[in-house]
Amino acid sequence: MLLAFGEALDMPQSSIREARPGDESLIRDFILELAEYERLGHEAHPDIDRLRDHLFGAHPVCEAVIAEKHDSDAREPIGFALFFTNYSTFETAPGLYLEDLFVRESARGLGIGRALLTHLAQVAVDRNYRRFDWSVLDWNESAIGFYRALGARVLDDWRTCRLEGEALQQLGARK
Repeated sequence: MLLAFGEALDMPQSSIREARPGDESLIRDFILELAEYERLGHEAHPDIDRLRDHLFGAHPVCEAVIAEKHDSDAREPIGFALFFTNYSTFETAPGLYLEDLFVRESARGLGIGRALLTHLAQVAVDRNYRRFDWSVLDWNESAIGFYRALGARVLDDWRTCRLEGEALQQLGARK
């Protein structure tokens, strides 16, 4: 699915396309840029081979879309979103979970983030998913305001829990 936008707005013509094999390095670069923006660069270690397998292998576990700006015949990648299917037991229905969304600084304020979210909402609707979820850092007030303006509820009463590293290995060890 290709979504073109920008012609009706005072912005460069842009489009969103599904990621394809060969985009792994670009996606890795976007992940690293996002990690720096989120002040988490020290935690990001994306692996191109694993990205390739997880996005395009025999059993894909996630999907990605790329936003591109068009200048003449050239296309410049300016953002991406990586997402996967989750499941709501309360709704007994699948949903879409947005893991990462990033727009390069030079393209911020042009509607690219909104276009990426709109595209993913369309994916969720087309697949008959009941929810579209994501997380946002509590210090990112501009993003929180943006999401609320789109109609998203920020669930203040939930906290993310994570097991990783040694704690995950210990709990998951077979006895």
